Amino acid sequence: MLLWLLVFPLQALLYREALRRQQAARTVVQATFRLFIGWMRLLGLIRYQIQGADKLQRRGLLILANHPTLIDVAFLIALVPNASCVVKAALSNHPCTRGPVRATGYICNNAGADLLLACTDSVRAGSNLIIFPEGTRTQPGQTLKMQRGAAQIALRGGLDITPVRIRCEPLGLYKGQAWWAVARSPLRFTIEVGDDLPTAPVLQAAGGEHGRAARQLTERLVQFFSEPTKPTITEVTKGSHASAGTGNQGAADISAPT
Repeated sequence: MLLWLLVFPLQALLYREALRRQQAARTVVQATFRLFIGWMRLLGLIRYQIQGADKLQRRGLLILANHPTLIDVAFLIALVPNASCVVKAALSNHPCTRGPVRATGYICNNAGADLLLACTDSVRAGSNLIIFPEGTRTQPGQTLKMQRGAAQIALRGGLDITPVRIRCEPLGLYKGQAWWAVARSPLRFTIEVGDDLPTAPVLQAAGGEHGRAARQLTERLVQFFSEPTKPTITEVTKGSHASAGTGNQGAADISAPT
């Protein structure tokens, strides 16, 4: 609400061009989430490891991630420059979130048939679009299930996928758990950015049938997200910095400025 009432009106005065205002708003939201993540780490509530963070420092990415906890989007937006995402339509009307959602140009999921076009246009314009194909947080103890909408966006837009696998141990902030229920030990997040997944070969193997290709692509995503994360050499802790020495390549400190 403070961003909506104080920061974004000031940006409207400084930037006349709509695109500049949108990019400035996204930068502010990214900085806010960086502070949020850094503050939680400082309080000892979380620890985290980032693998392959440099892969997210590009333009025009379609980023698909699994969704085990409530703060996954905070991690991703903190890591990704010029990030956009698909959000619940209710957030564009909620008094605490409508300011950032509208100022940043995030895409609401009530766009119907126009949703696919809005997503592909966003990526082609240089935004990095974040989508959780599950549509909601993972239900603990249940098999990972993903909707095919994200795969359809990638296939029909001719977009490769940058997959991000998120793990949290012990599991906390999961679906059905109250956000104020503090775990007995710090939540340890491991975020692994995979290599880009080309979609053209999948569509070609499916004989150009988008429905069949979307099923196959979704199955590949489920397989990737279900695999255990690779062990890391260095854990990011208080006082560490991105790429501090040869043993920390690919790690990132979210709370550090870019």
